[in-house]
Amino acid sequence: MTLDIYQIDAFADQLFQGNPAAVCPLKHWLSDDLLQKIATENNLSETAFFVPEGKHFNLRWFTPALEVDLCGHATLASAHVLFQHLNYPDAEITFKTRSGPLVVSRKGDQYVMNFPTDQIEKVVCPPLLAEALKVEPEEVWQGREDFLVIIDSEARVAQLKPDFRALLELGGRGVIVSAPGDQVDFVSRGFFPCAGIDEDPVTGSAHTTLSPYWAKRLGKNQLHGRQISARCGDVFCELQDSRVNLRGRAVSYLQGKLFLSVQ
Repeated sequence: MTLDIYQIDAFADQLFQGNPAAVCPLKHWLSDDLLQKIATENNLSETAFFVPEGKHFNLRWFTPALEVDLCGHATLASAHVLFQHLNYPDAEITFKTRSGPLVVSRKGDQYVMNFPTDQIEKVVCPPLLAEALKVEPEEVWQGREDFLVIIDSEARVAQLKPDFRALLELGGRGVIVSAPGDQVDFVSRGFFPCAGIDEDPVTGSAHTTLSPYWAKRLGKNQLHGRQISARCGDVFCELQDSRVNLRGRAVSYLQGKLFLSVQ
């Protein structure tokens, strides 16, 4: 059995920036075990699989270690494959996912994804969290899956060298660390060792947590976020009540075939 595969740099203006995702269009679902093995073999932060259902698509995302409920950059990459490589004719695509319907539209050379916002609450910083990050947080918030840690400056975010083994003990999905940006509204980094990803280059889903916090703090609904990993990437956020539009670009890196011997 052969499958098409694409590798897309999402939230990127050019190659080797943003977050790379693998995308595998399918005619029908393969076994969960095989999907996970493909994602593990790809060894990217996410591999997306989609199957057509009428005019919509069922979409799933896998890290090298597990299936996740929501992924931004691999959704953007999947839309890019459909629009740019598979000649999808309509102005917007609806993906059916474990997080409900997600709509992606094309606006010029950018894609706009409509996602549900995270519900966050302020919490006392667990001692293990501060120890693992080696920093004293100004605030700590907790969402459905992640901790959001606010510190004082972009420079401190850039300098972080977390203890990933300690972060594993926290449970949940991971930790987002953020601060006011020097040239953008806010910067962040995302650490997800429990999902098999020590640091994710650019995490679209993290901005469903970041955008409500920074919109309230800065008093505006349109925000420019930058995830300052080694690859770096920009995410433009527009908060709309309990939803957020996440906007970014994507660049195609690879197109090929997977050769699978299924026993």
